[in-house]
Amino acid sequence: MNTLYDTIGLNYANLRKPDFRIAQRIENALGNAKAILNVGAGAGSYEPVGKEITAVEPSSKMIAQRSDSNATVIQGSAEDLPFGDKAFDASMAVLTIHHWSDQEKGVMEMRRVTRDKIVFLTYDPSFRGFWLADYFPALITLDEVQMPKISSYEKWLGSIKVSPVPIPHDCSDSFLTGYWRRPAAYLDERVRAAMSPFWALDDVSEGLRKHEADLKSGAWEQFYSDLLDLEELDCGYRLVATN
Repeated sequence: MNTLYDTIGLNYANLRKPDFRIAQRIENALGNAKAILNVGAGAGSYEPVGKEITAVEPSSKMIAQRSDSNATVIQGSAEDLPFGDKAFDASMAVLTIHHWSDQEKGVMEMRRVTRDKIVFLTYDPSFRGFWLADYFPALITLDEVQMPKISSYEKWLGSIKVSPVPIPHDCSDSFLTGYWRRPAAYLDERVRAAMSPFWALDDVSEGLRKHEADLKSGAWEQFYSDLLDLEELDCGYRLVATN
């Protein structure tokens, strides 16, 4: 089964370490669920400890990087979950839906196999405000193409609760906005390699040159001085959970 993460996931587990503050928000949204399905599970980030976890992930490279746990791991896709109806108390999908070949079908499959809570950590494509897009404007178009609108979740799931997930300035998870207050990190090819949007962009050299020049000249600090004292920032991430 060939997937994007068979290519970009080679050092994924070392860089994409779950942030405990984000993890707590996800666990709170899952409530008292015991049997939890993690769809598009990657290397197992954000799976609650002490629960009965079943993880579905298409990439063998990602599965190979999982830490030892009691989770049941199945190589498969969101669009064809190999479980009976209402098999799990809750299901979760963390920063993964933009990789699914059929988003609606995947969500419908999660609804089919879940008795209660369905929780997504996702990105709102209508959000505008993260400075990285000033250097790589194609990120905005990419989000609009890849990420479902929040209204789509309501269409698919019915009544939902949507909550902002602010990103801490020292976030341990190296997803796209994890370094919003550590801008030099984006110049590191190893860091960018763990961020799937950079694999979807074409030539990023011009944006990198501009970003590096602004860091060296002090222009970046001048442009974004209002961010430097913030402990966390709304970068467009949302927790979507069924009521």
